[in-house]
Amino acid sequence: MTDHVRIGVLGAAAIAPIAVVRPARSSTVAEVVAVAARSAERARTFADRHGIARVHDSYEDLLADPAVDAVYNPLPNGLHGRWTLAALEAGKHVLCEKPFTANAAEAAEVAKAAQASGLVVMEAFHYRYHPLAVRVDEIVRSGVLGPLRHVEASVCFPLPRFSDIRYDYSLAGGAMMDAGCYAVHMVRLLGGEEPEVRSAKALPHGPSVDRAMRATLRFPSGHTGSVHASLWSSTVLKLSMKAIGENGVLHVLNPLGPQLAHRLSLRLKDRKSTETFGRRSTYAYQLDAFTAAVLHGRPFPTTADDAVRTMTVIDAVYRAAGLPLRRPTS
Repeated sequence: MTDHVRIGVLGAAAIAPIAVVRPARSSTVAEVVAVAARSAERARTFADRHGIARVHDSYEDLLADPAVDAVYNPLPNGLHGRWTLAALEAGKHVLCEKPFTANAAEAAEVAKAAQASGLVVMEAFHYRYHPLAVRVDEIVRSGVLGPLRHVEASVCFPLPRFSDIRYDYSLAGGAMMDAGCYAVHMVRLLGGEEPEVRSAKALPHGPSVDRAMRATLRFPSGHTGSVHASLWSSTVLKLSMKAIGENGVLHVLNPLGPQLAHRLSLRLKDRKSTETFGRRSTYAYQLDAFTAAVLHGRPFPTTADDAVRTMTVIDAVYRAAGLPLRRPTS
């Protein structure tokens, strides 16, 4: 590996074409070369549909392939940690779908292994690599809003199919895991510090899984925060983030990127402005960052250590809501 990154995909997940297969087609330094799935037939169908050259009979075989430099891990939440560790053991860089692991303890284990390996391990918060998120970070860090008073993020969308794996506790499912990890990551970005969870309330789907979650936070500097996540509730669709300071308000409509309408609005005491951004996919920017890290050692924000901090907040939300922590899938 000198001038491009050869990627193997673990699992024929629906997100994989959007996240890596299509972006790789327009990349000069990335290529998806292999796939493995729960069955060879499933993997072959995926490979034929997306023009992937090699199909492996198992995840282990893919990890043993010397022609694979890096792995994209879009497996169910409860399997993220296990197979990221296996990929590191096999000497592969990893782009791991969010949430990074089932809980903070497992995230810490993976982060320790990532540091020891010297390999790139990136959590796939694709929104963070889009110019919209870069601009949000720039505005908040500039101090133009003045001392922060409150930050909030909502990631709510409808998923009424309750047979979906995102409602399966044995696979580390739940609204806080699937949608809420975005909201937590966003308030961490806006808040600039690691928050304490003050309270949380879940709308349950069964005894252990949340179909929606609200939580209130407090940051060490005194500003407050809130997160709202939903897969099925009266809030059918809400994608937004907001930072309120003494001097103004920053509001983002759809921080997840250009797949839907998105807009950044800044209202200060003496002026108002609105910004929109190009249509290039958040996933394309993410793949750029991943390959730059692998090939050139470029730094990136969604590290394994950053993932530990996000998972720590998610665990605290579940505790505050009276629900059990998610567990790795055996």
